[in-house]
Amino acid sequence: MGMSALSRTAWTAVPPRRRWAWTAGPGVCAAAAVLALIAVAVLWPDLLATHPPDQGGTVDVLAPPSLDHPFGTDQLGRDVYSRVVHGARPSLTIGLGATAIAVLAGSLLGMLAAAGGRIADELIMRVSDVFLAFPGLLLSLLVVAILGTGTVNATLAIGASLTPGFVRLARGQALVVRNSDYVRTAITLGQRRAAILRRHVLPNALPPLLVLAMINVGTAIIAGSSLSFLGLGPKPPTPEWGAMLSEGRDFLGIAWTIAVFPGLALTSTVLAVNVVGRWLQRRFEGRLPSAG
Repeated sequence: MGMSALSRTAWTAVPPRRRWAWTAGPGVCAAAAVLALIAVAVLWPDLLATHPPDQGGTVDVLAPPSLDHPFGTDQLGRDVYSRVVHGARPSLTIGLGATAIAVLAGSLLGMLAAAGGRIADELIMRVSDVFLAFPGLLLSLLVVAILGTGTVNATLAIGASLTPGFVRLARGQALVVRNSDYVRTAITLGQRRAAILRRHVLPNALPPLLVLAMINVGTAIIAGSSLSFLGLGPKPPTPEWGAMLSEGRDFLGIAWTIAVFPGLALTSTVLAVNVVGRWLQRRFEGRLPSAG
């Protein structure tokens, strides 16, 4: 079924040089397909897995790839392919959860810095600068050392390390929107500050925050896998890509599949997230309201 008359009119109204901006090339389509496959593994892993992830045995220990075990088996006889599939959920739970925490906390603090006056602005931004001075992984390790290990604490730790970047972006976008004509008009009409933030500033500052969130999901997934690699993430025998890499490093010479396939899954996911995120970033460039 073709486009409706209204859709055709709206599309033809877009300048030709802008129409291509919303079309996706083969690389973006491939990345989106990878993300769709990962989403199925996260939501319905049993549709893709061929064995229970924790089912082991003494017969097929460190077995090479075969029809029954496409990725071979690990040191406990567990199917590596099924563990890679089931490992998508904890890996992405940490990445998505940490990013959500950073977006929420960063947006609230950034908006407060932009609208709360000079003292609030200076306090929030100076604290953010202190956190930005620490490497993200080092800050995550510090938080985990304080809170303890586990999935929840790893998620909180990574979210804390990502928050300062969102604070700065939210503050910058809020300042741009605050100086726009329609916000000045709302102030002139006597609207309350909270209503202006809710109705005008936040909706217009949100798109770049969501684009940054998409890009930071990949960073959060890598950080979560790094913590799991160090034994600070989900507890065994939970399948998680970073933990599987850690387990497989001792068997690279005799069973390379234990580490290689989780590594490929991690790399493919992060690469796909970054490709789609960068595509969205280019699409939204120049679409924010300009300051009056």
